[in-house]
Amino acid sequence: MFDLIPFTSHRPSLFDPFWAWSLPESPGFRADIREEADRYLLEADLPGCAKEDVEVTVNGDRLTVTACRRQESGQADGENRGYLQQERSWGSWQRSFALNGVDADRISAAYRDGVLTLTLPKKADQPPAARRLEIE
Repeated sequence: MFDLIPFTSHRPSLFDPFWAWSLPESPGFRADIREEADRYLLEADLPGCAKEDVEVTVNGDRLTVTACRRQESGQADGENRGYLQQERSWGSWQRSFALNGVDADRISAAYRDGVLTLTLPKKADQPPAARRLEIE
């Protein structure tokens, strides 16, 4: 009876070329947000994307990052150009982040080695405006 138990697990592997089920949907790209005393730092992994293919927009209280990785030039849809297996994806990805407590006018961005770094300065705490209270 014990000789019928498989030696290795048959759980699907991302590296198993014969696994036929589709992989779970990803959120597009991974991002880390870190809080510091006077700012937040957002670091997004965008491997294989050219700087020209990354766009950051601020609209109201929402920051949106859009990125795309283009298909190799000269490769038409359905043409595999000799690939035995092709796992690297191409396409466009977009994620939005809320800007609560962020000074949107002072956001800065840098892109190096496939990592987008956004510096999101915190809004300065403003004391409430002085006012006179009516006594009832």
